[in-house]
Amino acid sequence: MYDSWPEKANSRAAALLSEMASDPDGQFSPSVYETGRLVSLVPSLLGHRQRIRFLLEHQNVDGTWGGPGGYALAPTLSATEALLSSLRERGAGDEERMPYDSIVGAADRGLRALFSRLDNGEALTLPDTVAIEIIVPALIADINEHLGWFGNASLTGLNSSYGRLRTPRGTNVELLTALRESVSQGQAVPIKLLHSLEVIGTPAQGVLSIETAQGSVGCSPAATATWLGDLATRTNHHRSVRYLEAVQAQNGAVPVAAPLSLFERAWVLASLAEAGLAPTAEHGLVVSIHASFGEFGAAGGHGLPTDADDTATALYALALLEYPRSPDCLWAFQVDEHFSCFPDERTPSTSTNAHVLQAFGACLTPGLPERSRYLEAIGSLVGWLGDHQDAEGSWRDKWHASPYYATKCCAVALADYGGEAGAASVSRAVRWVLETQRHDGSWGRWAGTCEETAYAIQILLRANHSGAEDTIARAAARGCAFLRVEEHRDHPPLWHDKDLYTPVRIVRAEILAALHLAHADGLVSTLISQGDAL
Repeated sequence: MYDSWPEKANSRAAALLSEMASDPDGQFSPSVYETGRLVSLVPSLLGHRQRIRFLLEHQNVDGTWGGPGGYALAPTLSATEALLSSLRERGAGDEERMPYDSIVGAADRGLRALFSRLDNGEALTLPDTVAIEIIVPALIADINEHLGWFGNASLTGLNSSYGRLRTPRGTNVELLTALRESVSQGQAVPIKLLHSLEVIGTPAQGVLSIETAQGSVGCSPAATATWLGDLATRTNHHRSVRYLEAVQAQNGAVPVAAPLSLFERAWVLASLAEAGLAPTAEHGLVVSIHASFGEFGAAGGHGLPTDADDTATALYALALLEYPRSPDCLWAFQVDEHFSCFPDERTPSTSTNAHVLQAFGACLTPGLPERSRYLEAIGSLVGWLGDHQDAEGSWRDKWHASPYYATKCCAVALADYGGEAGAASVSRAVRWVLETQRHDGSWGRWAGTCEETAYAIQILLRANHSGAEDTIARAAARGCAFLRVEEHRDHPPLWHDKDLYTPVRIVRAEILAALHLAHADGLVSTLISQGDAL
């Protein structure tokens, strides 16, 4: 069908861009956490029974839901609370609407897993996911309230001897209490809280100061359901009801955030363009990114606050596509030698600061006003990123579970715009990537994945690292062999929100970018064509 790899790559890139241009919401994996919240909050909403089945089908064999270790806590709490709420709301006589025995069994397994992790001394480190410090205590309080009710009720199959779940370290019960009291007293809800409004509970329902954006509250189905309330979902006349119905998949499940068009479009275009694959991006995509900007930058989706990460990546993509705009709006996020994602954030983001470095570097034209200020900021960012590199050569980040994502962001930014000051950090990153390749040619934190392998290949081929060309080429070719076999399988969730999720088109773009860079490299391309990768 194709005469050459460039033809094939450009065709795949064009198809991806066309598909993205026709979808204003973005393509993101379903969320156990968010779906569980809809089961509990709006049982009258269309798709309720399908959402319950989704939770039953996605429970892990150990009784948890979600990812490994601490990543399982929030989704397991959400799913378990949702099933208990369903049992309590509907009762044993509702066999036609839900598989009663299956729900009891799944809820009981979820409780056993939670008690094992929270009450038996097992070390549990909470991941730096969105609002986890208040989500966890909110759900634990809800489950404990259910257990008190079930302890006084007859329910066949559910263990009645459970005590109460303990709140783990790393949570902030005091903050949760203060936020709930503030909303109850009629004070305005902080914009940062809107995306996680469900932690407030009943006091947040119908709050007049909250404005919806295309029907959503905080770009979150759970937050929208909390504000809307179950009674309002019994009619589809309200715009927020139509929003909740529109964001569900056929199985009733919902993503952790929607719509996220700016986030998806900025990342996809930046990834393809820096690999040389998006020179003729559809004009509508470029226009939509420009239209997403306000006075203080851009937000990832409707109802979210502007942030440095989405703003910087959008600026970088536009500059690469030769439709640049002024990066002045980023100054609002500057904090000493680095840039924060939001005001008063808990932890800084390495990938965000790498994206700011790329945005400044790509926009640094000779006629840029206050050019010296940008040069000074670039120097500070290079130093800050170097200081936050781990000893073995990788970086970690608050927006992703894998160090390969953060390392790709930082190493590539430093290779392109860090000059001699960033060269040592880039070299350490390359060594770390070479040392951590798996026997099957892949890379990954918990197991080899296509997404993480794509990041590793890009680090190797974009780092401009001399002296180890043959070693790098063979490692990249082995990674490409893995991608050719595995790239069309489902990609596990690795990105941080309230739980882990997969931005499907972004991952596809990263894989395509890695393969294109490999085929454009003469030595790697030769190894691939000879079948000598492994």
